[in-house]
Amino acid sequence: MDFCAIDFETATHEPNSACELGICIVENGTITRSKSWLIKPPSFPYFNPRMVEVHGITPNDVQHAPYFDQVWEEINSELYGHLLIAHNASFDMRILKGTLEYYGLFAPRNSYLCSVGLSKKSWRGMASYGLKNLCTVHGIKFNHHRAEDDAYACAQVALLAFERLLLTCNEEVYSYCKNQIKKL
Repeated sequence: MDFCAIDFETATHEPNSACELGICIVENGTITRSKSWLIKPPSFPYFNPRMVEVHGITPNDVQHAPYFDQVWEEINSELYGHLLIAHNASFDMRILKGTLEYYGLFAPRNSYLCSVGLSKKSWRGMASYGLKNLCTVHGIKFNHHRAEDDAYACAQVALLAFERLLLTCNEEVYSYCKNQIKKL
């Protein structure tokens, strides 16, 4: 089982406003590493106050951070060839696509899966499939709305879901989730 959990935090509601990206790499069913990048968004120094309330990242935090295009090569080398998993993947993929488009960068050919849908298949009838609730139910501790922690929590939830569904390798995931897996 190999995949990369991914999470973005944003400065505004614009699809190119990534201010933090976190990833968590799973290899052979084990979390092997996680990493995050603070990113200076195109709107800098403007940050929507509501977004700052959510994640706590301010313009001061990113004033010396690189723009996305300056770290894309490093990020892409981590994502390359992996199935991407995100909690509420439509949001994170919209930000990834919007940011790549803004900088004129080619989108990778990765496939992606939403861990919300995966969780709904794994634990039917829950009141909420939000990341915070799933982590509370499963005893996963994390700093919510910080990209690396959210990516790590997403990876843990996905691993638990795969275990519950008796999916042990990527081929089984692709077969079982074929209607949910999309291409970037």
